[in-house]
Amino acid sequence: MSASGGTKAIVAALGANLAIAASKFVAFAFSGSSSMLAEGVHSLADSGNQALLLVGGKKAQREATPQHPFGYGRERYIYAFLVSIVLFSVGGMFAIYEGYEKIKHPHEIEHWYWPVGVLVFAIIAESFSFRTAIKESNELRGSLSWSQFVRRAKAPELPVVLLEDFGALIGLILALGGVGLALLTGDGIWDGIGTVCIGVLLVLIALVLAAETKSLLLGESAGLEEVQKIEAAIVDGDTVTGIIHMRTLHLGPEELLVAAKIAVRHDNTAAEVATAIDAAEARIREAVPIARAIYLEPDIYSETKAAKGPDPEATPGGPDRHPADH
Repeated sequence: MSASGGTKAIVAALGANLAIAASKFVAFAFSGSSSMLAEGVHSLADSGNQALLLVGGKKAQREATPQHPFGYGRERYIYAFLVSIVLFSVGGMFAIYEGYEKIKHPHEIEHWYWPVGVLVFAIIAESFSFRTAIKESNELRGSLSWSQFVRRAKAPELPVVLLEDFGALIGLILALGGVGLALLTGDGIWDGIGTVCIGVLLVLIALVLAAETKSLLLGESAGLEEVQKIEAAIVDGDTVTGIIHMRTLHLGPEELLVAAKIAVRHDNTAAEVATAIDAAEARIREAVPIARAIYLEPDIYSETKAAKGPDPEATPGGPDRHPADH
């Protein structure tokens, strides 16, 4: 997995969640707090999610085969989508069910110092994990806001870890509030309410992750900045006089497919066109190194055809349309 895959953040989150999960289950065993049980399952699910991200990153490194000629880069998207399913089912729905049961059958929390102590420890550990994810993300997001970074990132691992850690911290605060109110009032129903809130939070985060990774699985174009670099690299002003239309597609976070119909002069020889295409491909790879698969088709530019628009059934080309943000 490349540096942009956030391996350091994933490993940090995995270590933190395993330690936290163990401490939460111990606290549940001694106190009977449903918030502790829900949080323990949440941390265990998060640990499994980080393992899924690591497995996906490993599988994505496999070489292309005749059956999969563009490689396995999208494995990372598939495993990130699985994370959203696990977070929704194992994390969110279990917490909602456990909280509902606790509200119906509340009981007093015993040995209060166990859940409170574990929650404080968990908040500290999750904060360190969250800090690592933020630090790695800051190296990539540039001037983007956090919401824009999550929406536009082509590598799914860092957005997943960021949202998981953020959800874990909010969930811990909710759990601490539920346990605290249960202790202050002597009514265990508050523990159940806190657990339901944790479940709703996890479901919402899972839905966000599912929406973003689904978009990646369907296939996203390169960002506007990369598109502009590719366009500038293709045209040499001599043999290649313009771009009739162009399409880009992410085959994986660090693998980009570029397909374009380019305009050449009507009196160019085949040898001149072939040489110009080879030179354009070299310029594209230099400008955007992740452009791995490049297909350039020469054509004689026609104002009449271009005026018909980008519909491929109406014309072999037309004005290019820049990708919109998903």
